[in-house]
Amino acid sequence: MPDTLDRGEAPGDGSEAAGLDAETFAQLLDTVARFVRERLAPLEAKVAEEDAVPAEIVGEMRALGLFGLSIPQEYGGLGLTMEEEVRVGMELGRTSAAFRSVFGTNVGIGSQGLVMDGTDEQKRKYLPRIASGEIVTSFALTEPEAGSDAASLRTTAKKDGDHYVLNGTKRFITNAPEADLFTVMARTGAPGSGAGGVTAFAVEASTPGISVGPWDKKMGQQGAHTADVIFEDARVPADAVIGGVEGQGFKTAMKVLDRGRLHISSVCVGMAERLIADSLAYARERKQFGQAISGFQLVQAMLADSRTEAYAARSMLLDAARRRDRGENVATEAACCKYYASEMVGRVADRAVQIHGGAGYMAEYGVERFYRDVRLFRIYEGTSQIQQLVIARNMLREAE
Repeated sequence: MPDTLDRGEAPGDGSEAAGLDAETFAQLLDTVARFVRERLAPLEAKVAEEDAVPAEIVGEMRALGLFGLSIPQEYGGLGLTMEEEVRVGMELGRTSAAFRSVFGTNVGIGSQGLVMDGTDEQKRKYLPRIASGEIVTSFALTEPEAGSDAASLRTTAKKDGDHYVLNGTKRFITNAPEADLFTVMARTGAPGSGAGGVTAFAVEASTPGISVGPWDKKMGQQGAHTADVIFEDARVPADAVIGGVEGQGFKTAMKVLDRGRLHISSVCVGMAERLIADSLAYARERKQFGQAISGFQLVQAMLADSRTEAYAARSMLLDAARRRDRGENVATEAACCKYYASEMVGRVADRAVQIHGGAGYMAEYGVERFYRDVRLFRIYEGTSQIQQLVIARNMLREAE
């Protein structure tokens, strides 16, 4: 779960998608909405209790093409535009975050380094299997002492003939227990070489010398697994360097963040809308003082505030996505969306608990689970504080 300081990469990274025709996309959106409503939502409590998404559900996700939403069509993916992807993300957000996390790294940070900067050979080798879900990807950047300060990472990759030898530990790595392929950021330059000494590698999980720690026990998002990944003299062929060029890893990492931040923002919007719908339904049914609590103005105020903030997040997200599809640099807008949407869904979840009262604190209603789940959105893919720094620094840079 990287939380990395963005440096405002320019557009034109080669990841622009063609998208689907309007009718096909409408069918996809309807199919995803029904899948969420009929298959995923009824399993939310089961997934939380068992800390696992059922294998048959993962198979259905593969069949729907969810693992390849952002993979170009020439490699077997759906090749969605950014606007299409966030609209799908909003539908997926209307259920437990664990379901989306199953394929989230394939759609985002686990695959986009290859899509944007990979060699033709690397793309042909991996992208079709990533798009089909045959390969589960994982993005290994964060370390015990390097997260937002990604340029200070300590995992090393030493050249040894036609191989590199990797040593180091990565932490909080999403989907690491299930991963078949890691995008690994490692230092090929000398200690203290900063961002320019970081190289990106596509490393197969079966490589000798790689081990994955036990699943982390988290506050929420049960069913979405994170763990440490340890590299001990793991020998990786030289052709595993993404793009075939040393020292470009930090730039690759930064490039994937705009898309990743917009995608996470879409999930935040979807979860907020789900919580609002549940809160409205409960307020209309729950009676106090002889009437439904939806008739009380202070309850109405909480519903109104939630609806207003969710609408604002949806609107700014769609605007940023469309700008990115036009080829604009949306580093600032993506940070704005991630910052606002993740903070917004936290406020909505808090109000949802309050509207449900004592029931909101009880596991059987599910609101308390969402309350815990959404807390993570303010941390990964860049903390809220990192987003503030990105926004302000870009503003100052643009004013020069």
